[in-house]
Amino acid sequence: MKTLKPKVLVVGGGPGGYVAAIRAGQLGLDTVLVEAERLGGTCLNVGCIPSKALIHAASQLAGMSDSTALASLGIGLHAPPTLDLAQTMRWKDGVVTRLNQGVAGLLKRAKVTVVKGWGVFSDAKTCTVATSDGPVTITPEHVILATGSTPATLPLLPFGDRVISSTEALSLSALPTSLAVIGGGYIGLELGIAFRKLGSAVTIVEAQDRLLPLYDAELVAPVAKWLDAHGVTVHLGAKATRASAGGLEITRSDGGAETIAADKILVTIGRRPRTAGWGLEAMGVDLAGGFVKIDARCATSMRNVWAIGDLVGEPMLEHKAAAQGHMVAEIIAGHARRFDPVAIAAVCFTEPEIVAAGLSPAQAEGLGLETIVANFPFAANGRALTTAAGEGFVRIVARKDNHRVLGIQAVGAHVAELSGEFALALEMGAVLEDVAGTIHVHPTLGEAFHETALRGLGYAIHI
Repeated sequence: MKTLKPKVLVVGGGPGGYVAAIRAGQLGLDTVLVEAERLGGTCLNVGCIPSKALIHAASQLAGMSDSTALASLGIGLHAPPTLDLAQTMRWKDGVVTRLNQGVAGLLKRAKVTVVKGWGVFSDAKTCTVATSDGPVTITPEHVILATGSTPATLPLLPFGDRVISSTEALSLSALPTSLAVIGGGYIGLELGIAFRKLGSAVTIVEAQDRLLPLYDAELVAPVAKWLDAHGVTVHLGAKATRASAGGLEITRSDGGAETIAADKILVTIGRRPRTAGWGLEAMGVDLAGGFVKIDARCATSMRNVWAIGDLVGEPMLEHKAAAQGHMVAEIIAGHARRFDPVAIAAVCFTEPEIVAAGLSPAQAEGLGLETIVANFPFAANGRALTTAAGEGFVRIVARKDNHRVLGIQAVGAHVAELSGEFALALEMGAVLEDVAGTIHVHPTLGEAFHETALRGLGYAIHI
């Protein structure tokens, strides 16, 4: 049996794990990364990247299919566009492969040893990996757990046959005529909207009384408007009970029952940390509500065992995992670090997109803070109008006493690209005057952020 004794063992090659390994390697630490599947984890291979590729393709098709919108631009089509889903999937897979190979190259450049296979711990510092060349035992000084998460399941609707997770939805060989989406959160709506644009009849089933419950009603309203305008049926306060021949049976909040036509049933009720199958129970680390318990340095209850990403709790976001992995590698190298972000921005790639960073108006009010809440509509933004995307707005929540920005939200086309500016403003402790005093480029969507700050100060120019 081959034995390795590195300074650092990273378990999981997703965005948290591979970033931790690369940074550790850059710092001169002897590092081994164990990954049973493709490098890049869920996000790169079967999540963020392929879903955004599919969303882009769907939007391109929808744009061509909307002859009314094109006619207003002076563009006409002599025949409706066609969809070759197999080619769409090949293109999507090509994007994923390119990024996957890029991660492998970065790890190699950082001198990280990659061991491909499933690792199982027998104690906190002993991991045996089943590789194609036989077992490899790794006994490191430090362990970074980055095992990620898996799609949550419904006991009455186990995955298989017509019941699929987001993973299978991103690799379908044929477009479903009808698709039932269980769960009105961001994963369900992102994919549901994409498949509606591709041509499927889509029905959303959500147990709560509103869509996207993590976002406030003002942000969700434009998305709900799009769903209604494009024939997406939404059942709120409804629960899926079982799959029937060619359909999905649901019960409504009023007690009534209904069967929805569904060639495929997409279950998107959330994700669960991957805590089973790799020996967590043998490591002696404490848990907190199903997640691995950590402190502000991502340290577990076991000395020199660290945990990051989806494994340690919400938000289950790639950029949170990557930031934690980067930090932990530096801590192991002797740097003084702690994970204490002011805000972690989140983006929902719906139609239109939603960005939220920091406190919402209701959250600020719940903390007893007196606030200034200002918004600026994209209908008054030149760049938005020149791209026929005047729906939505930017909103700033700031303290009334000192104008410190507490939260920034936006809904509209392409607003995901504003998320970095929003997060930076919060992290740097910006006040309204800082944003208002920064000259923003014209014509860009970012001008709406500038105008929102001006409006909060009482003198917006373009509204």
